[in-house]
Amino acid sequence: MALNPPVLIDGLYAGQVALLAGDSRSSAIVKSAVAGRRQLSADGLAGDTQADRRVHGGGGKALHQFPAEHHARLAAAFPAAQNLAPGGLGENLSTRGMTEEQVCIGDVFRLGGARIQVSQPRTPCWKIDRRTACEGVAAYIAEHGLAGWYYRVLAAGGVAAGDRLEHIERPADAVTLAEFWRVAGAPRPSIAALLRLAYASGLDPQWTGRLTQRAEWLRNNGNAT
Repeated sequence: MALNPPVLIDGLYAGQVALLAGDSRSSAIVKSAVAGRRQLSADGLAGDTQADRRVHGGGGKALHQFPAEHHARLAAAFPAAQNLAPGGLGENLSTRGMTEEQVCIGDVFRLGGARIQVSQPRTPCWKIDRRTACEGVAAYIAEHGLAGWYYRVLAAGGVAAGDRLEHIERPADAVTLAEFWRVAGAPRPSIAALLRLAYASGLDPQWTGRLTQRAEWLRNNGNAT
């Protein structure tokens, strides 16, 4: 079932690696709105960089989308938090009307001249707390599955704010990102549920490995379902 109508890209964002405010560590979590059209390739958005390529950017993490609705929810939960606005948490795409409840692993979209596929959820890290100047934001995002998601690029092309994400393909028996987080975040999920995630069509292979290892551990430690 497709997501209809297509969702408008409210903002397109890119950033450069720099020292975090008040910290000796570097990050590209600070991103600015991009004017005009930018090329999107398998390695990511032109002009966008990442400080740690092991965990951000390229391949299965070429483009990050974060629902604008989540900023309002985080602001309500953490009134003192800073930078809770589109582009504020390192996202490349900001949208409304499209959340983890509707989006599935393996979904394919047309965006401008590019074709992209949902590859995995984002895993929030310590940089979010530093960026928001508020302890606990990253943990809250992880607990509630509000991290947004990454795309791999299937076909390169130009993209811009104002383009629409047109949903063109969904795998059979697809797994929503909300279901992904509910199962992956459970203390002792069923093996069957874990393996359903692990072998979801389009999931990044690193996640497949992690999930199958966890299923094997559960099988060997008394969880046979």
